[in-house]
Amino acid sequence: MTDILILGDRPYSSWSLRAWLLFEVFNLPRETKWVDLSDKEAGWGALAPYPTARTVPTMVSTEGAVISDSLAIAEELASRNPEAGLLPAGAKARATARTLAAEMHSGFFALRRGCAMNLLVAYADFAPADDVNADLARIDSIWSHALDAFGGPWLCGSYSIADAFFAPVAARIAGHGLEMSPAAASYVNRHLADPAFRRWRAMALASESNSQRYAKDNAQKPWPGPTPRAAEIAQGPSVNSACPYSGDPVTDFMALDGKVYGFCNPFCRDKTLADPEAWPSFMALLD
Repeated sequence: MTDILILGDRPYSSWSLRAWLLFEVFNLPRETKWVDLSDKEAGWGALAPYPTARTVPTMVSTEGAVISDSLAIAEELASRNPEAGLLPAGAKARATARTLAAEMHSGFFALRRGCAMNLLVAYADFAPADDVNADLARIDSIWSHALDAFGGPWLCGSYSIADAFFAPVAARIAGHGLEMSPAAASYVNRHLADPAFRRWRAMALASESNSQRYAKDNAQKPWPGPTPRAAEIAQGPSVNSACPYSGDPVTDFMALDGKVYGFCNPFCRDKTLADPEAWPSFMALLD
């Protein structure tokens, strides 16, 4: 048995992104189940088999413990997997990572209300309110302090719980074009370029739940992260007969650099189409 991880919509569920990053970055096994947050009856009904679960993310441990709080999930994973590195080895860095994650978990409500995470769009002319600017000033301060104290490239040196918790904040800042100091802006860009973050965003772009319920009327601009390699939907046959993710026979096809590649379903194709270089299993076909 492996842990079960229950998550919400990829484009918008910032807390789901945090939990998924903890498993993905640190290569922890899990069975992932998805909840459609726009469908209150069928979507939230997916939590019914797990008594006490009422939010996403929810983790159901191999022992059957239901953990439906992102910070509790992070701490439990760190306790169960001490060798994985979810928390830094050094005492000062470890304590700092914990306090950074805790402040994110319990604060920055103005930023959350005013700048919902939406990985589908970026805005060119968004003007934050004063309370949002106050949150940004605090975030800039604690990021800059940690980056200076531990030398980067992540908040406490290597990637930790703290970075997973602030990844959606980086997405909010990038997507709304919010101004930060050079050090903080560089940290935002580090998240946008992180392969795990790019995989989540690629899945968001391929998701069927692109309802645009958090869309604003502001003018839009291209997403500020790395520019994906250009690919397009194509017809077979393909250079590969098995899907690079599942190993199943291919049924859906994508063209990249003059060659056609096959996948076992439209979602596998579309998440690759969104950002081919984010997927090591696919890129191995190009070698």
